[in-house]
Amino acid sequence: MPFVLSEETKSMPETIFQPIRIAVLTISDTRTASDDRSGDALIQRLTDVGHLLATRSVVQDEIASIQARLRVWIADAEIDVILCVGGTGITGRDITPEALRPLFDKELPGFGELFRMLSYQKIGTAAMLSRALGGVSGGKLLFALPGSTNAVLQAWDEILVHQFDRRTRPGNLVALMPRLKEK
Repeated sequence: MPFVLSEETKSMPETIFQPIRIAVLTISDTRTASDDRSGDALIQRLTDVGHLLATRSVVQDEIASIQARLRVWIADAEIDVILCVGGTGITGRDITPEALRPLFDKELPGFGELFRMLSYQKIGTAAMLSRALGGVSGGKLLFALPGSTNAVLQAWDEILVHQFDRRTRPGNLVALMPRLKEK
């Protein structure tokens, strides 16, 4: 069922948690579903707080493969948010931002900026090596997180868990989700 604010939801107190359906896509030439520690950690975190895992997949660092999977998920009414893990560095095979940007209707530059600012506090100037980013595509929120488990958990624990909770004030992404397809 697509994410919509029903009359019941609209009248729901802002103090009630509203779960969303999240898809996790790991982008890696070396990881498989059986050894994807970063994807596993992210799924554990999101389900621990009450969100639902809509689906999960692993694809190689190939733009066509990434975009093909994302297009299917963007069109899927049973998915609200897509979190991509891996491929945000600067080496030759790190192509996740190049795969995602053409799919964005709008980019959320603040996500990458905030992620790098928080990373700087932990890893210093190495934070500039991350090309984490977020955006909106077909009414879905779409984020690219670095592949390291520490970076994934930082993005979740310090940014996304709060923005995926309608109780977060001032402002959160869940409150905006019903309006993401507006023209």
